[in-house]
Amino acid sequence: MINHSEKHVHAPLLPESPQLLVRISRQTMEVVHGRQVMTTYPVSTSKFGPGFEPGSFKTPLGRFIVSKKFGRDAPAGTVFKARCPTGEIAGEGGEEDLILTRILWLEGLDPKNANTRDRYIYIHGTNHESQIGSPASCGCVRMRNEDIIAIFDQIAEGTQVEIFE
Repeated sequence: MINHSEKHVHAPLLPESPQLLVRISRQTMEVVHGRQVMTTYPVSTSKFGPGFEPGSFKTPLGRFIVSKKFGRDAPAGTVFKARCPTGEIAGEGGEEDLILTRILWLEGLDPKNANTRDRYIYIHGTNHESQIGSPASCGCVRMRNEDIIAIFDQIAEGTQVEIFE
């Protein structure tokens, strides 16, 4: 169940922390500190391509911040519904597009992507790790569960994210 009453608070920008750069054409996420790429992870963005329209299931482009983080210390594979752990642990596969392990909730900073938070666009773990590296999500940026744990521990709320083609 989605909690629409959750208070919307802008997290501060953190220029001293790493930035996350998602490249749709390469299906990668780079962790950048200063001008140096520290790590590159494979990801999966939307199978419907980039876009901003509500209900489109497209991955938005532009500048974002991580507005909120969920899942600290949850076991890998933890299933989340409405950003709350359900107590279930999921394995690979299945019909559903599950949100697993950790959640980084994105907030758009550009006029075109200002609805990103309201669209519930996340960076999160997945039960479809075999699809990582190709566009397969329903709008979010999917990562391998071990990778989202590593990212989660490296960044803070307010971390800058850029998604581009």
